[in-house]
Amino acid sequence: MVFAARTGKTLVGLVSVAVLALTWFGQYFLHELNTGLATTKVFEDNEVHAVPLDGAVDILLVGMDSRTDEQGNPLAREVLDMLHAGDSDGEKQTDTMILVHIPQDGRRATAISFPRDSWVELSGGFGKHKLNGAFVYAYNDRFRTLQQRGVGIKEAERQAKIAGRQNLISTLETFMGKPGMIDRYAEVNLASFYEVTKALGGVEVCLNGPVKERKSGVDLPGGRQTVEGVQALAFVRQRYDLPNGDLDRIARQQAFLSGLARKVLSRDVLTNPAKISDVITAVKKSVVLSDNWNLVEFAAQMRGLNSGNIEFRTIPVLGPATIGGADVVRVDPAQVHAFVDGLTTDATGAAGTGTTPSATTPPSATGTTPAKRSPSGTPANTSSTTTTARPITGGEVACVN
Repeated sequence: MVFAARTGKTLVGLVSVAVLALTWFGQYFLHELNTGLATTKVFEDNEVHAVPLDGAVDILLVGMDSRTDEQGNPLAREVLDMLHAGDSDGEKQTDTMILVHIPQDGRRATAISFPRDSWVELSGGFGKHKLNGAFVYAYNDRFRTLQQRGVGIKEAERQAKIAGRQNLISTLETFMGKPGMIDRYAEVNLASFYEVTKALGGVEVCLNGPVKERKSGVDLPGGRQTVEGVQALAFVRQRYDLPNGDLDRIARQQAFLSGLARKVLSRDVLTNPAKISDVITAVKKSVVLSDNWNLVEFAAQMRGLNSGNIEFRTIPVLGPATIGGADVVRVDPAQVHAFVDGLTTDATGAAGTGTTPSATTPPSATGTTPAKRSPSGTPANTSSTTTTARPITGGEVACVN
């Protein structure tokens, strides 16, 4: 079976739990964290490219539209119905892509969102397409090749997923102008929001007004409120009837993740061993991590992080367009290069003092990040009008559409 490269149902990556929850939990639950996790080999050399406390760590968080848990078990029909997930229709879309940059002292983190419909040059020779096609084009290509060689379906799917993940990493690194930058990979599926938010007892969010939309199943009042389970997924999954389309959905995702950071790093959670254990169990059901990830070292590095030092940003975009009958988001790679530079270049000997770009105008480049692997692909695009979103931090309850 080959997954179709087309727009599908949406999912934001709750993989931030795999980043934020482990920051403190790891010190007390190291055995539990290092056993039972699904892993994938996405880096060819399988090295730990940035050693904690000796260099910045850059994590790609990916939300996958999948109807199985991360152990490969299908989600129950009643769970899919409850989550308004529908049928998969053979789709395998990376509907959320967030780069989390953590300087060497581990006391702050910057999460940069990439709209799934960004029109970019894909690695692997697949040409220009939406960013969320980077995984599926490579997946399909590898799967077909392996099937022609007589490889069994299960093994072909496993290898095809690795090819898709590697192509997505390469595409994003080229798009950012930072080949070899990404050190870690984390991926989740539909079950994450239900499982993790139930384990946490909900996450606080804020809406500018009441929302009700049939396809996502969202039905929430305006104002500050706590969401969990089905409505947590619906909150971040709504795609239709939003004033600014996918950019509003990204703002929802960031507002939810900032609330998640506050909850995960709150005293109520950190002093409750039973709740911590429930969260870890939920994460294991729905998260895949790159197999070069030393969680013990990572937990030690992140010990000083607090929710107020987590900032959520979105790359600058040029606006919507229709290309080949598809609705896309136009982007200028040169502006994206400068934007990412400004957020991820940390001053030598003073981690945490990197330049932060303006939220309304394209930033100037402040430096470069040394390559850790060889580059792949060369994107190109130009325009003169840029829009960027206001940053959201983990220390606030941001009201969104």
